[in-house]
Amino acid sequence: MREDLLKFITCGSVDDGKSTLIGHMLYDAKLLFADQQKALELDSKVGSRDGDIDYSLLLDGLMAEREQGITIDVAYRYFTTDNRSFIVADTPGHEEYTRNMAVGASFASLAVILVDASQGVLIQTKRHSRICSLMGIRHFVFAVNKMDLVCHDKRKFRKIERDIKVLMAEFEYQSLKIIPVSATEGDNITKPSENMPWYTGEPLLTYLENVDVGEKEGKTGFSMPVQRVCRPNHSFRGFQGQISTGEIAVGDTITVMPSRETAKVAEILEGDKRVEQSSKGHAVTIRLDTEIDVSRGCVLERGYQLCTGSMFTASILWMDDSSLVAGRNFWLKLGTQQVPATVMKVKYKVDVNSGAEVYADRIYKNEIAYCEISVGSTIVFDRFENNRELGAVILIDRITNATSACGIVQEPLARGKSLTWHNMDITRNLRESQLGQKAITIWMTGLSGAGKSSLANALEKRLFSMGRHTMLLDGDNVRMGLNKNLGFEENDRIENIRRIAEVAKLMNDAGLIVLTSFISPFRQDRRNARDIIGESFVEVYVSTPLEECEKRDVKGLYKEARKGNLQHFTGISSPYEAPENPAVVIDTSKHSLEECVDILLEGLEEYLKSE
Repeated sequence: MREDLLKFITCGSVDDGKSTLIGHMLYDAKLLFADQQKALELDSKVGSRDGDIDYSLLLDGLMAEREQGITIDVAYRYFTTDNRSFIVADTPGHEEYTRNMAVGASFASLAVILVDASQGVLIQTKRHSRICSLMGIRHFVFAVNKMDLVCHDKRKFRKIERDIKVLMAEFEYQSLKIIPVSATEGDNITKPSENMPWYTGEPLLTYLENVDVGEKEGKTGFSMPVQRVCRPNHSFRGFQGQISTGEIAVGDTITVMPSRETAKVAEILEGDKRVEQSSKGHAVTIRLDTEIDVSRGCVLERGYQLCTGSMFTASILWMDDSSLVAGRNFWLKLGTQQVPATVMKVKYKVDVNSGAEVYADRIYKNEIAYCEISVGSTIVFDRFENNRELGAVILIDRITNATSACGIVQEPLARGKSLTWHNMDITRNLRESQLGQKAITIWMTGLSGAGKSSLANALEKRLFSMGRHTMLLDGDNVRMGLNKNLGFEENDRIENIRRIAEVAKLMNDAGLIVLTSFISPFRQDRRNARDIIGESFVEVYVSTPLEECEKRDVKGLYKEARKGNLQHFTGISSPYEAPENPAVVIDTSKHSLEECVDILLEGLEEYLKSE
């Protein structure tokens, strides 16, 4: 059954005429208010078409867009014809604004992709087609625009048509339409073109009014992510959300995921109206007949086999200015769940031009990659092809809160299910009690030559003399054993810190006080370590100045770095990011070693107190 509302996106390369096409469609179909039409005609007099109507001005609202003649932000327009209602997202074509284009694609059921008849299928056309497919769009219209610039040449159109069909052969789609148009002149926009009698198909607007974009059900069964627990008074507790799949009725037995507790539906409300049943797409409040533990992020299901676990593979569009390497930590948003997550492995990236799977250990902005992702707790999810709400993911930078990537779940990873943390009878608290101390990790960071190793060694001796049980992890020692297979590139550096943090955490669980001595120059790496170790992490900044470190230069590393013989050397060819809020700051150039230990012990006193 054809849906009454069509949500579609326009995309394509820069200056392919996206805004002009939609503007002309609205103008010709008489879908503008009188004041809008008058304003358009007045604005066009100082536009870029020598006084002729510039239809793009209807959608390009930003001053920068009008000055440059390009789309930067996503422009949403709602309009209605006698046959259908529409919401269109006019998206930017420039590669720099691919993030904005992906946002528009995420809401749409159909994509109108413009191709310049004088240039044919470009790389950006291919990129946008892949992103639309990644975002779950299965209905495509290719508008071969600017046919007037190629004298309405049928042969030119047929060649581009063949190229489009070759491109689309790589994707799963349900409908494909290719239409020759002229956005500026109005050919085949709302009515058939007299300039192209050889094209006997429908004009664009007529096709959009009639195309069926109904989704094929991937799975049957009811599912609803819980967005909010509603408790207006002591006698009512309802669970609110939008139904993702299937239907539900009063009296049905539902299962709460991931706990797998069951209960019967006692009441369903749509707004403030009680109903006996509801179905996909409806926002509802569901009250159960039993008090069970349900909170935001849980999923209610009936007759639907959802995936639960902590590892899965995903195809993602990387949108961050900084590159992606394995080991980076994020917040992952999936449905109504938000959990810590780590990209464990980049398996490959997709070549935008050919569609080939290419080996990559680093992903750059606007590239599409296939990754393995691990999350910090058991989550409820599904393959995107089965459930758009529970199969779409967003990766959020944990420091800036910027969206770094969006993507879709491909497959659950079985090894994530087969691993279960085994709780021992002898707990960390019991070990700490037996040893008479509080287990912490004292993480010393600073430049090479700052005195970290000497200070850590002296501190451990003092703690040992005080009857404390310790273990010292030194940077060079660890790299000669546990991490001997790692280099000094970014992904190796991240993995080096991750392994050290995991070892420190295990030693803390054994009740030990752990001292570490690592340059760990980047804040993000130290934040990753803090995330792994938890509240036991205590950061100490050995702030000895670079000049003093160079004077010491015990290993001769600074001298080699100054000559250009050492790449990525901290302080010379690579930056050092000082801690923002360390527990202790100490400059070893201002005090003797014993004085430094005294200062450290004083600063660490509250952390070392046993309960």
